[in-house]
Amino acid sequence: MGKAETTLEIPLEISDVSGQKVFSVANAPTGNTVGELVHEMLGKMNLPRNDASGAPLTYQARLEREGRHLHASERIGDALERGDKLTLQPNIDAGQGCC
Repeated sequence: MGKAETTLEIPLEISDVSGQKVFSVANAPTGNTVGELVHEMLGKMNLPRNDASGAPLTYQARLEREGRHLHASERIGDALERGDKLTLQPNIDAGQGCC
């Protein structure tokens, strides 16, 4: 018969890399992408958009349950489960913009 319940939204917990800012998301839409979720959460969590030199930062979501970074194009409903914990981490490119 398949899944007993079809859910259009799932609850998640999202934190910054320091663990100082933790947000509960009660209704992440399963049809949205991880990239859309990250973009929305950057503003809500008041995370920096630029590094110390003014260069724009990009963020990745790390799925704690699997210990991997999610691709921005992955659908929330395909990649995540109820109660999953994500950590938003800035993407650091060593040596970028040097010299």
